[in-house]
Amino acid sequence: MIDWTQVLDPLGTAGRVPALLDQVETESSAEAWDDLGDALCLEGETVVPASFAALPRLVAIGAKSPEALSLAGSIMRGALQNHGADDLLRCCTGVVPRLQALLDQRLTLRPVGYLHAFRDLLAANGQYHWSAVLGDLSDDFYDLRCPHCDVEVTVAIGDHGRYSAIRDWHAGDIERRDLQPVPPEDFVGTGRWMYDTAVRDDQSWLANGLTYLFGMAECPRCASRFGVADEYTAANLPSSGSERR
Repeated sequence: MIDWTQVLDPLGTAGRVPALLDQVETESSAEAWDDLGDALCLEGETVVPASFAALPRLVAIGAKSPEALSLAGSIMRGALQNHGADDLLRCCTGVVPRLQALLDQRLTLRPVGYLHAFRDLLAANGQYHWSAVLGDLSDDFYDLRCPHCDVEVTVAIGDHGRYSAIRDWHAGDIERRDLQPVPPEDFVGTGRWMYDTAVRDDQSWLANGLTYLFGMAECPRCASRFGVADEYTAANLPSSGSERR
C-alpha cells in the first residue's frame, strides 16, 4: 500500500493522484487525463516519485486504455532522470513485462502516432538512449566522433540525404559521404528487433531509415568507416550498462 501523502508530484504531495486514477478508469475524460498527466509526467517529460507509484495502476488500466499506455510509456522514458524514486522504480519491475506486451500489441494496430508508441516500447525495453533520440528519420541528425581520428562527424538521415559530413557553420555540411545501409539480413540485437517490428507493422519509412541508422558511415577527414549506431550507442549508453544491446 502506498501512502500518497508521502509521495511527491510536481505540485507537492500526490494525495490527489488516487482520485484521478479512479476518475480516468471510470470516465476517461480528456480533462481528467490532462490533470493526471500534469501530476505524473509534467509536459510529457518530467517524472517524479508519484509517476512510479502510479505506474502499476496505469499498466492495469492500459489493457483497455491507450491513454494509460501512453502515459505509462512517457514515465518509462523518464526512468533515468534524477527523480529520487529509485526504490519505487524497482518496485515496478514486476509490471514492466505486462507493459511491454501491451505496447507491442498496440503497435500491431498501427496507431496514429506510431513513432511515439514505438519509442515508449523502446524505453520499456530499457533502450532509453534510442527512445530519446529516435526521430521520424525524415530530418534526423546525429553528431558523432570518428573512432579513428576523433573529428566530429555529422550523420544525416532524411529526405535531404543520407550522409556523413563535416559541419561548417557558414558553408553547411561539407565533404559529404553517402551512408551504406545495412542489409536487412545483417541486423542483430536491438537493431534486429527494431527493424523486424517496423516491418511487421508495415512501417516502411521506419524500416528503411533504420537500415541507414544501423549502417556504415565514412569519416570525411580520414576515410575510415564506422557503424553509426555503434558509435552513437558507445557515446550515449548509460554508465550502468543495463540496456539490452
